[in-house]
Amino acid sequence: MSDVYIRRATAADVAAIARIYAEAVWVGTATFEVEAPDEAEMARRLHALIAGNYPYLVAERSAVVAGYAYAGPYHLRPAYGWTVEDSIYLDPRFQRQGIGRLLMRQLLADAEAGGFRQMIALIGDGKNTASIALHASAGFRAVGTLQSVGFKHGRWLDVVVMQRPLGSANSSAPESA
Repeated sequence: MSDVYIRRATAADVAAIARIYAEAVWVGTATFEVEAPDEAEMARRLHALIAGNYPYLVAERSAVVAGYAYAGPYHLRPAYGWTVEDSIYLDPRFQRQGIGRLLMRQLLADAEAGGFRQMIALIGDGKNTASIALHASAGFRAVGTLQSVGFKHGRWLDVVVMQRPLGSANSSAPESA
């Protein structure tokens, strides 16, 4: 897919990122947020992740931001410092075109290069088969389902938990441990 360009996200991407995420909040069940954050909040989130040396990417097609992906802290306690949680969101006009796979491939590479050892996917809504399939195709394995932990759009939602090792995973201690 040579017409898609994956690059690091910048402040100039915030409006597109906020628009894509707002659609997911208002219509979808991939996120359990029920109010879409404004651009200022999305900018704060972007800058916090970049400042923490977490990968944050956008995919462009024909100079339009088609989607974005990032890895952020799985939990804030120090022992989790080498584990990240991924998020990938696509503009509905660009879904099912392989862009999610391209974002995932680069996100995994960047997280590995950053020294992270595990990536966790918390997939909102057990019926989100596209996200589950994307993660499975990237080497994630299902490790469990949290049943009925979210309520959105008038129904209870499960969370599918998937995990993928990165780099040398748990075969050695992290360099800075």
